[in-house]
Amino acid sequence: MSSPYRAIFAAPGTKGFAAAGLVGRLPLSMLGIGVVTMISQLTGRYGLAGAVSATLALSAAVLGPQVSRLVDRHGQRRVLRPATALALTAVAGLLVSAQQRWPEWTLFVFAAGAGCVPSVGSMVRARWAALFHGSPRELHTAYSAESVIDEVVFIIGPILSIGLSTSWFPEAGPLLAACFLAIGVVWLTAQRATEPKPHPRTDQTAGSALGSPGLQVLVAVFAATGALFGSIDVVTVAFAEDQGHKAASSLVLAVYALGSGIAGAVFGLLHLRGDAARRWVLGVCAMAVSMIPLQLVGSLPFLAVALFVAGLAIAPTMVTTMALVEQHVPRAKLTEGMTWTSTGLAVGVALGSSAAGWVVDAAGARAGYAVSGAAGLLAAVGAFLGYRRLRPAPERVGVRAHGGDGKDGQHLAEQRHQEA
Repeated sequence: MSSPYRAIFAAPGTKGFAAAGLVGRLPLSMLGIGVVTMISQLTGRYGLAGAVSATLALSAAVLGPQVSRLVDRHGQRRVLRPATALALTAVAGLLVSAQQRWPEWTLFVFAAGAGCVPSVGSMVRARWAALFHGSPRELHTAYSAESVIDEVVFIIGPILSIGLSTSWFPEAGPLLAACFLAIGVVWLTAQRATEPKPHPRTDQTAGSALGSPGLQVLVAVFAATGALFGSIDVVTVAFAEDQGHKAASSLVLAVYALGSGIAGAVFGLLHLRGDAARRWVLGVCAMAVSMIPLQLVGSLPFLAVALFVAGLAIAPTMVTTMALVEQHVPRAKLTEGMTWTSTGLAVGVALGSSAAGWVVDAAGARAGYAVSGAAGLLAAVGAFLGYRRLRPAPERVGVRAHGGDGKDGQHLAEQRHQEA
């Protein structure tokens, strides 16, 4: 491991919460694609599969920030365990309703209930932010490491989920995702030493983190980016099935994540200066341009190469996004702010997977990649239009330095004095 990464993982407790976060995040890449695979296996209908997956994502978009807001106020352990229990109950109902061929509306009801799955990635990033607050170089490396872990999750998860559902039984992928969620959340919340302290509600912390204009831009653009991701997942499964190798879709999606993971690892080694907002806009535009080759796809090997190249822009953009969230959101609302970006992605994944499913059913798998291209273009336009709102104003920098709370600011000042 390179020196910057070795340095951040030398801090006590970091290896433990990072490992727990990896396990707890596997459902992020397994549950949605597992539901698509399960329902398409049982019914042969990609439209229905995409709609149920979209319902799950939309529910997570609504409930996820509320769970994270409670976490900011009451702590991770007190909130995550009961929220996870509710989510697991709903996932169990979804699997039973699919296996027993209950009426279709039951699939949507249980998918909606499963939306209270906590954003484990936001919980782990909040721990890094608490640990390295005031140390931007270390925090950049930590966020890069988390981005690499995200991509490891997206390499392993689809292979497990699609592979088990196609070779064992249709419900196997989502079932294993639920098991990983339970293990990861219990493991993470058992680590109390690195848990960020809660911020009980005050006049200064009342209201939503989404009131920040900068965060609004990030969430809106991430909605379009999520549509790009969601459509690629659904269309790639359908395209691989058209080619006679449905199970190979997990390997192709793993190559997509591999490209992002490599880029994220390299990005974490860099000591970047200058305008983070400009880097973010360039990253979003690079993702949009990378959708062009997908419109020409004709074989699985070509698709794999195109997705690997497309993946190179993802992790650096995600890392920069986390840095921008920290610039525009007070520390007392940081977990909620990070979850709102995940919410934007979830809304986009819901819309993208649903739209792609209907396009595939109506016009074939190759036509579905047009949804990805349109989503990329929309994201780039949104990034350009919102660029000025992402430039940090002097007063926002002051708020961030005080963490949105006078006591936090005094503590940080004392900590920096001691370090000096």
